[in-house]
Amino acid sequence: MATLFNWGMKEGHRGTPVVVKMENPNWSMVELEGPSEEDFLITNPSSVGARDKRRGKNAKQLTWVLLLKAQRAAGCLTSIAPALLTLVSAVKRRVASGRTDADVDNDGVGREKENPTVKSSFYSCIKVFLFVSVLLLCFEVAAYFKGWHFGAPNLQLGYLYWAPAFGVKDFFEWVYARWVLIRVEYLAPPLQFLASACIVLFIIQSLDRLVLCLGCFWIRFKKIKPVLKEGALDLETGEKGFFPMVLVQIPMCNEKEVYQQSIAAVCNLDWPKSKFLIQVLDDSDDPITVSLIKEEVQKWQREGANILYRHRVIRDGYKAGNLKSAMNCSYVKDYEFVAIFDADFQPTPDFLKKTVPHFKDNDELGLVQARWSFVNKDENLLTRLQNINLSFHFEVEQQVNSVFINFFGFNGTAGVWRIKALEEAGGWLERTTVEDMDIAVRAHLHGWKFIFLNDVECQCELPESYEAYRKQQHRWHSGPMQLFRLCLPDIIKAKISVWKKFNMIFLFFLLRKLILPFYSFTLFCIILPMTMFVPEAELPAWVVCYIPATMSFLNILPAPKAFPFIVPYLLFENTMSVTKFNAMISGLFQLGSAYEWVVTKKSGRSSEGDLVSLIEKPKHQRGSSEPDLEEMKEEILRQQEEKTKKNKTKKKKHNRIYMKELALAFLLLTASARSLLSAQGIHFYFLLFQGISFLLVGLDLIGEQVD
Repeated sequence: MATLFNWGMKEGHRGTPVVVKMENPNWSMVELEGPSEEDFLITNPSSVGARDKRRGKNAKQLTWVLLLKAQRAAGCLTSIAPALLTLVSAVKRRVASGRTDADVDNDGVGREKENPTVKSSFYSCIKVFLFVSVLLLCFEVAAYFKGWHFGAPNLQLGYLYWAPAFGVKDFFEWVYARWVLIRVEYLAPPLQFLASACIVLFIIQSLDRLVLCLGCFWIRFKKIKPVLKEGALDLETGEKGFFPMVLVQIPMCNEKEVYQQSIAAVCNLDWPKSKFLIQVLDDSDDPITVSLIKEEVQKWQREGANILYRHRVIRDGYKAGNLKSAMNCSYVKDYEFVAIFDADFQPTPDFLKKTVPHFKDNDELGLVQARWSFVNKDENLLTRLQNINLSFHFEVEQQVNSVFINFFGFNGTAGVWRIKALEEAGGWLERTTVEDMDIAVRAHLHGWKFIFLNDVECQCELPESYEAYRKQQHRWHSGPMQLFRLCLPDIIKAKISVWKKFNMIFLFFLLRKLILPFYSFTLFCIILPMTMFVPEAELPAWVVCYIPATMSFLNILPAPKAFPFIVPYLLFENTMSVTKFNAMISGLFQLGSAYEWVVTKKSGRSSEGDLVSLIEKPKHQRGSSEPDLEEMKEEILRQQEEKTKKNKTKKKKHNRIYMKELALAFLLLTASARSLLSAQGIHFYFLLFQGISFLLVGLDLIGEQVD
């Protein structure tokens, strides 16, 4: 599947001279030179012959350039057939395997599956819509070929009430007439009202997105960024040291693919050893993983790192319970700040020097959040689309909220907290699956301010399979709705300004966490297909095409290299609205799947490229000798052998068929076929491509492909 999903790869430098080599033996090799100095000289007007000669030379070069372009275009066309064959073979394998998302997921410990009752109810509703749409399509096609085109403007209701005569043909005509009557009188008004309501929500959300983009533009134009207080550490010279006591925590659970590089990166942080302590907080229930992590910690202890290993046998409260347990240690009272890194995050050695100094002489500051960067953002189409989303989240949402409001949601990792702020907010609570957002909201209600550093990055890994990404998004969208229910009374009672309450309730929770997945799924996956079968209710073309395209363009601005993926991004975001809507409903109404904690699967890809720079780094002080380098190479080889052994014992992964997405694909394709009867061009193309997008996702062809 590599030929299908390797778009946007970095191309080589194009310059002059260019050598064009044609495959045909009748062509020769020609060198296209850049313009010479003579081409720019003002010559005598009488030298017409020299000018004509140069014009002939330029025309010849242009011809060769056009031939080169034609050859490249032909090469692209020839690659389509192998790509389609690869796609068809992948679909055959997927269907033949018969593995669906309804199968029991036993491919990893510490991972729970979605609640079957909630899942089957949602899927049943989609199947009912699909069955009715297919039935109506057959009905409409038969009526179309019979020439029955009843429309709302010229509908004669008296004609629709006549009694049927005896005969199949007359009965069918009467049934269709009654269907049109029901459509006009009973279905179209509520459907049009729901469509209008979703359009209003859509416009409000689009305006919010536009305001955020304008805020980001203003920040760039004015070059606004957090400024260190006088006396804090100078990042360029390292003078005026500010080295408070810092606790560093690495929570993890059954993540044997990535634990090595995270521990190594944290142990190599450039901070006085007596001033920081590392806690490896292991919730693993796999004995092999526990022994591997413990051995890694012991290895770094022998190297002189100030690092401790903590393991919980009972995994109560998931990540929040793990962090809460660690903060209850007696020695924590000696530390002023705590930095948190998930198991796949690799902070740079100067991370603490770039973040902690912002706390100096700033007693109101509770959190400093760094930006994420991704080591595998170009791995496949799925990771590229995730990179677009997260680039907008950090570059626009987090940065704008930090500058203008001093509040944003903590991202759960790559951040430094003031321990006093955590304690005043009530500490880590296990009541939701978004403990990071929970602690941020409670800290903000107590008056603490946050800072986001857009120029400080921490490397991590994106989910490469659709299965892992889907489970991650379910947790990210169900948790905020749980938290909203729990925090709403506290927000109303809090002693903060009315503007901050409005921002937190309406913008932070309702608009960006509830309304966005609601209208996205309802408008584009339910209402739009229904308007094809109930044409009396209409969706304007600007709602279907122009505003979504504009919003996608704004979303992609922070990642300009991903511009070729703007159409796949638009379609994929609507496709993911199914998972997000399901998660939002689960969290809002406390359904079973809302309390799942599914550890996002990691591939360990981030450790391969950074192993050399992380392993044994404490030895590389001034005066290091050549034998140290040899030892480092041996250590790298040993760890690579261990990784190979672990990969052999790892359970096999599989691609699956996702039934909800597949059912919606057929629903949208059915609606697109119905739109042909009404000659609705934009609606047809949107439904067609959106249906194909659902089909590709339903067959699990968008992410990692497992042979």
